Amino acid sequence: MPDDTVRTRQDSPQVIVRPMAGPARRRKRHVGLLASILVIVGLPLAVIAWYAFARAVDQYASDLGFTVRQEEQGQTQALLGNLAQLAGPSASGGALDGDILNEFIQSQGLVREVDARLDLWAHYSAPYETDPVFALKPGGTIEDLVAYWQRVVTIDYDQATGLIGVEVRAFAPEYAQAVAQAVLEESQTLVNNLNAAARQDLQDAAERDVAQALVRLKDAREALVGFRTRTQIVDPETDLETRMGVQNSLQQQLAQALVEYDLLAQSAGETAPSVIQAERRIAVIRDRLAQEREAFASDQSYAGVEGYPSLIAQYESLTVDREYAEETYRAALAQLDAAKAGASRQTRYLAAYVLPTQPEAPAYPQRTQIVLMALLFLSLGWALVALVYYSIRDRR
Repeated sequence: MPDDTVRTRQDSPQVIVRPMAGPARRRKRHVGLLASILVIVGLPLAVIAWYAFARAVDQYASDLGFTVRQEEQGQTQALLGNLAQLAGPSASGGALDGDILNEFIQSQGLVREVDARLDLWAHYSAPYETDPVFALKPGGTIEDLVAYWQRVVTIDYDQATGLIGVEVRAFAPEYAQAVAQAVLEESQTLVNNLNAAARQDLQDAAERDVAQALVRLKDAREALVGFRTRTQIVDPETDLETRMGVQNSLQQQLAQALVEYDLLAQSAGETAPSVIQAERRIAVIRDRLAQEREAFASDQSYAGVEGYPSLIAQYESLTVDREYAEETYRAALAQLDAAKAGASRQTRYLAAYVLPTQPEAPAYPQRTQIVLMALLFLSLGWALVALVYYSIRDRR
């Protein structure tokens, strides 16, 4: 019995109770992490916040919105426009007007024009000593000004609708509105120039078409006059009707001569002089009638004139050429009249649906957003540096 008790106690598992963990102690890696947060995140964030709230100069934003509209054409004008496209080169370009304006607002040419009117260098470089980040560095080139222009002028262009929205930033509200107004006026000038160029191109093309059609009409008429001079026939169809009348008259005369011959032969005999004279008359009429018929049916020349089938074919060809030349000339004149009528009408114009606004409160720089974005990227950068550092250290 005692042996069983001892064996049971020896076989039972032993429970080990460890002492409670003590308080965490500061180690070198904790100090390094805190220092890295201060260096990578805290210090740059403090500098950015100080600059954004203490040095950055307020900027005001003026909004502008416009689109290019085209005059609606009536049915007659549309028909003439289609005729103009078929008869001559088109005056419209391949690019859309909105695409042209979108590129123009960002172009060096517009920046030069606005700078000449409002002195962009003087305004945007004035606060450079206080705010070198958001201001323009003085003494630069036109390329520097264009690059800065693309920072302070934002374009929102919708190709589907053709609407263009422009936001202009400046250090004074009146100046922002003035720059936006200058952009609007220069865009209107560009549209007017494009419109004038298109109208002039269309009118020049119409005048060239009229000149070419007139030359073709003259050639066709001269060819018809040459045919009449060569053949001594004004109208082969009329002459044909005349010759058909001659054949009909000879046919009637032949029939009458045959009747007279039969009467004379019965009364005077076939050997009578009057009967012989009647026979001769019938023979002459028949010969003449045969010659007339041969002239109609043959292409060979007859009495110095070509056969009627060839004459009629030539005449019809020349007549068709003249009629086509006349139709072309009338169409060219109609096209020219339409081009001249459109030259005095503004068919393409700039429609501003938002006039340049004058801001009352500064919209830029967005200081809170800048600080929050800086905190986000600095934190991500610190986390990446820490992960890389500990990954390298753990592999050693």
